[in-house]
Amino acid sequence: MKLLEELQDGKTTSRAATETCVARARALDSTLHAFLHLDKSAPERASQRDTSSLPLAGLPIAVKDVLMVEGMPATCGSKILEGFMPPFTATAVKKLQDAGAIVIGKTNTDEFAMGSSTENSAYVTTRNPWNTDRVPGGSSGGSAAAVAAGIVPAALGTDTGGSIRQPASYCGISGIKPTYGRVSRYGLAAYGSSLDSVGVLGRSVDDLVPLFEQMVGKDPLDATTVNPPDIRVSVPSDGTINGIKIGVPAEYFVTGIQAEVEGRVREAIGMLETLGAEIIPINLPHTEYALPVYYILAPAEASANLARYDGIRYTPRESEKSLEDVYRQTRGKRFGAEVERRIMLGTYALSAGYYDAYYGQAQKVRTLIRRDFEKAFERVDAIAAPIAPTTAFEVGKHGDDPISMYLEDIFTLPANLAGVPGLAIPVGFDGDKMPVGMQLMGAPFSEENLFAIGRSYQGATDWHEMKPEIAK
Repeated sequence: MKLLEELQDGKTTSRAATETCVARARALDSTLHAFLHLDKSAPERASQRDTSSLPLAGLPIAVKDVLMVEGMPATCGSKILEGFMPPFTATAVKKLQDAGAIVIGKTNTDEFAMGSSTENSAYVTTRNPWNTDRVPGGSSGGSAAAVAAGIVPAALGTDTGGSIRQPASYCGISGIKPTYGRVSRYGLAAYGSSLDSVGVLGRSVDDLVPLFEQMVGKDPLDATTVNPPDIRVSVPSDGTINGIKIGVPAEYFVTGIQAEVEGRVREAIGMLETLGAEIIPINLPHTEYALPVYYILAPAEASANLARYDGIRYTPRESEKSLEDVYRQTRGKRFGAEVERRIMLGTYALSAGYYDAYYGQAQKVRTLIRRDFEKAFERVDAIAAPIAPTTAFEVGKHGDDPISMYLEDIFTLPANLAGVPGLAIPVGFDGDKMPVGMQLMGAPFSEENLFAIGRSYQGATDWHEMKPEIAK
């Protein structure tokens, strides 16, 4: 990472770098609306890092507003948490702070990370730096826009069904969704507990790695975290990927995909072959069921997780008449339409008489999706595929049509259901000069392999160096 190298070499100071990021955020945010909160004390805290030898000393970053940071508001993009100040910091954020990073602010998000465009935020709609009439993707749209616009060199996001990879694709940057259990979820406002992952967005793979390395590891506060085995394959150090086997699933190139998206991704796969990879056609036969399975399981988990937001513990009350009326009025007025929709879907799927038919069946099909990946990784080292069927769409395009919005995640959901890692990298542009991304998926705990492949690709191309006019 260029800024980190400059900090370590003494070419700039922590305070100067942080002041630049904060000033840039203030200058651009009236247009982009990437931030929900900027921390005025960040430059002062940064000045204390100038003599530090910590690995991330003085590096300014932004954090998605579903992750707790002590001393900063945590709204999760929702009116139901308006004014909430968490008394603790999420483990992933704390690890970065302990390594010397400076959090300059909290980025906008779809409410409780439920969305694919950051239009579901209760506060503002974030805009895409490449074209402010377009969405930046979601739900980590604020973080993606902040990185793409050059406000911060890296930002934290979360990925429950594609919420790091899809905005990375829409904004022309890189992003890593880790293996489930590789990064602690403690301090993350839960959406889908068996699906949520905390990851990083940056302009290039090299911008992701320093933060990822600090975030990983077992956390006693999150029982799902593990210390993974070393399952790296032999990747040459000369920038080639000779002998690496990359699978291309037929199910990800379907009717309806934007021709330019398919074209750019296939060109990127061709470049990987030029760099020495062996390209192998594969099948993930249960991919078509990922969308309905996800929209049973994720809302079911959301229904349980969001029950805690009741007007008693976390939010201003909308009534004082009775306990029941507090619940009804507060939740009814302070949850947005998409959150209410998913709570109702999840509650229905978990209700008596329907549990086995919906939730139980969805879990069984999820197992089949995971087994598809397991069988594929017996043959290949990684899987290359599109991230989204289109480039970034116009703000308001999907309006009140939730199904069309859900279809934006059709290529990203399977990795979350299977718990495997996914790396997003930019691979070109469409005719409207909007970015196109490709995802590399790997076996559990194979992020280092994905980074090596991504670095090889970015060493031979310059898509990750392209910047929107607003960032120049």
